[in-house]
Parts: sequence; C-alpha cells; structure tokens
Amino acid sequence: MNTYTLSGGIALLGVNARQSDGPVDIVIEDDLIKSIKASGEAEPEGEIIDARNRLVTPGLINGHVHSHENYHKAFFDDNLPLELWMNYTRPLKPIEFTPRQVYLRTMIAAIEALRTGATTLSDDFNVSPVLHREHVEAGFQAYEDIGIRANLGMTLFDKPFFRAVPFVDEEFPSDLLAALDGAKSTPPDEVLKYLRVLAKDRNPADHRVSCLVAPSAPQRCTDPFLKEVRNIADEFDLPLIIHVQETRMQVVTGQLEHGMTLIEHLDKIGFLRDKTQIVHGIWLNPREIDILARAGTTVQHNPTVNLIVGSGLMPYRALLDGGVNVSLGSDGCGSIESCDLHKAMLTGALLQKLRGYDYKRWVGAKEVYSAATIGAAKGLGRGDELGAIEVGRKADLTAYNMRGITFTPSNNLLRQLVYAETGSNLDFVIVDGQIVMRDGVLTRIDEMALIDEIKAEHEKLLPQMIASKKEVESMREPMERIYMRCQQIDIAEDTHPARLPS
Repeated sequence: MNTYTLSGGIALLGVNARQSDGPVDIVIEDDLIKSIKASGEAEPEGEIIDARNRLVTPGLINGHVHSHENYHKAFFDDNLPLELWMNYTRPLKPIEFTPRQVYLRTMIAAIEALRTGATTLSDDFNVSPVLHREHVEAGFQAYEDIGIRANLGMTLFDKPFFRAVPFVDEEFPSDLLAALDGAKSTPPDEVLKYLRVLAKDRNPADHRVSCLVAPSAPQRCTDPFLKEVRNIADEFDLPLIIHVQETRMQVVTGQLEHGMTLIEHLDKIGFLRDKTQIVHGIWLNPREIDILARAGTTVQHNPTVNLIVGSGLMPYRALLDGGVNVSLGSDGCGSIESCDLHKAMLTGALLQKLRGYDYKRWVGAKEVYSAATIGAAKGLGRGDELGAIEVGRKADLTAYNMRGITFTPSNNLLRQLVYAETGSNLDFVIVDGQIVMRDGVLTRIDEMALIDEIKAEHEKLLPQMIASKKEVESMREPMERIYMRCQQIDIAEDTHPARLPS
C-alpha cells in the first residue's frame, strides 16, 4: 500500500472548487484521496510532501486533442475556415510514420498537457486511411510511459471526409473525384472489429490509459455505422465524443442531407445519451439545446480553436440555463498550435463576455474552471471519480507555487488560476496516486532526450509534410466554391448568433 501526505497547501475543494480556509493535509492512499484535514489536525501518514506555499487543485481534464496533428504545429495557414483547413490534416497521400514516430508524436501532447495542469486528456486519434494497429499501440504506450490518464479513441467514419460536404459532385473535377474515390483505405468493419478488441482490453473501468469511442461527425458516418458505434459504446460502457455543428456549413449540411439539423437527426436515430459529448456545438438553436438537455448529452467547448478557424462563439450561457453540462477541450496542435487548457480557460472566460449586454449572464472564471474539471469528468461519465478534491475520489492533483508573481498578491486564487496562470508555476502533479512531476521535473520520462528525438524525426518527416500540403491544393478551389454556396443558404432564424456580421 502506497501512502503519503500532501502537507500544508491551500486547496480548491469539492465540486464547487471552494478555497480551503487555511492550509490542509491531503492523505493519498494508493490511487485515492483518503482524507482531507486542516494542517496539523492529525499526524501525517506515510511520506510527507511539503505543499506549503502551494495551491493544490484537481487535475484539469482536456476533453479533446488530436495527437496525429502534433508534428504540424504552425504548419498551416492560420486564416482558413475549418472546411478548407481540415483537408490538409487528412491528406490525399498519407504521411508514412513508423511506430516510434507515432509514439514521439503522441508524447508532444502528453508533455504539454501535464506541464499545463491536465492530468486527463481524450485523444481523437486518426487511423485513416489505412489502419496500422502498431500505431495505435504506440499511442497507448506513450501515455502509459509518461503517467497521464488518457482516453484514446480511433477516429471512426465510413464516408470520406471530402464526401461529407454538399455539392461535391457538382464542384469537384471528375478526374479528381475519381482519384479521391479510388484511394485505398481500411474497411470500416475492420476498424470497428479492432475497436471491440480495445473496448475489452483497454476499458476505463480497469485502465488509466483506456479506450474512447470517437465517431468523427454525423455527416461523415452513415446511419447504420453510427448505430453500430453507439451499440459498442453502450455494450462496453465507454465514453463517446463526436464533432457536431462546429460551423454554419455543418448546419446547412444537415438540412440538405436530412431535412433537419444534425443534432435533430442524431436525436431521431437515438444516438444522443449521457457519457456522450458533442464537440464544439457552436451553431445551436433553442430546440436543439432542449434535445441535448433531455438526452443528458454534454457539449464540449473548444474556444481557442473555434477562434482560429473562425467557427464562432458557442452559446455557453444558454446551454447552462437549459440544463446542459459543459466540458472543455483544446483541440489539436495542427490548428491552435497548443493543447494548453489554461489558454482554453482564459479564452473561454473572456470570449463569452462578447455575448449580450446583460453582464449578469456573462460567463466567467468559475464556469470555465468547472467545465475543465467536474464538467469534463461528467462528460466522460466519471463525475463521481475525477474533477474535484474530495475523499474517495481519484488522486489526480496538481500544485502551483504561489510564491510566483501570478499569485502575488493572493486575492481570489481561482480567478488568478484562470486569468493569469500559464502553467509556469506548476511544480507538482499526481495522477492515479502516482507522482508524475516533482519540482517541475517530469519523473517518468527523459523529457529533453525525447524533445531532441522529436525534433530529429520531424526533420525526416518534413519533406513528406511539404509534399502532402502541396497535393491538397488541388481541392482548394472546389472546396472554396462549396463553402461560399453554403453561406448563401438560410438556417433557422433563432439559431444563437455565433459570428459578428461582416
């Protein structure tokens, strides 16, 4: 039995992240929080870890990264809307990775996540067009080695990405369409067969690094495929994430394909449940918010990436008022260049103040911090285990040095954590009861050696990355025409406004 005491820190306690009245001692036994008492009230147990002058917090939960984008930081144009940008991350000719390169690629997100206070992350991990099982295993191994809690889900779809937008047959040259349609890919049934293996062998009930169900988006999946994915998630009691209505164009796509929005269609086929997160959920109307609340489905906010690809402003307050749980994510490094959840909290709290003049309805530090902790835990179906410092919960904790300028003077520690902290004062991280960062040093890996190796492998991959980027240019003009056509199609008038007018 492994027992130790974090002694003398100020802590954010409970699901409401209430600041402790004074220093506390937190006793950790194996992977759980055993007790929380005022410092000095009882004898410390096991090893004593000095937490004086530290702010002890629940580990943040980053609900959405794409580790397959990690070599592409700042590689793409930062002024492209999602539908034009995303073609570059799904190239016509896939980049050929070795398992070691995938391992290193995954480490990029894992290192940054821990260094910015996230003890849990969910990785929507691209395995298309051809599934290499050894690549998936390399991703799992990276998360195992660094010590973070991770949910890895293969990106699932049975319709090619370029076929998931309207007007493709009208706007794409026939020779380009033939080449795209003829590309080699792993049959979707084979991917789902492997998902079942992972669901059994990597279930979150038994594993710190576990399986997630990650259908890409409803417009990229046929209804039978979506229903089978839903069945697998339910059978193995797995969390599920799916991108829905990130952009106005996706609302239009639902209208053209189903005669209703994508949210309404998912509701119609019985897809929306609890332990399910709608990633982004920006372009929503009041009826859709009612649907999500009734289904117990979480909406996940990714504010930084929503800005960089111009998708818009999520109706955060309307979701909260409607009874919808909200979680938080960073999204992938190929778009926003970072998986730093501190940036996401800061941006989310500031951005929502643009919606309306009634300041009493603005969203601030308290709401986004809740989304990054207990809200994210609920989205994963682990609201009783993660996301808060309470007796009996998992010991996933972080400690920030309050002697830094960020917390000087100390007035409201939660606000200072959200609005001022960058991770620079983080010096101690515990995941599943294990110390994975101590005195600012990651304890389970040789960080500098890995960074040097990542840089070297990136140099080897760069020619492929450049060639792939050039090849995707053949899709640029037809996709631009489709994008502009969709902007001319009306959507429901009561959709919450997500963009400023031109």
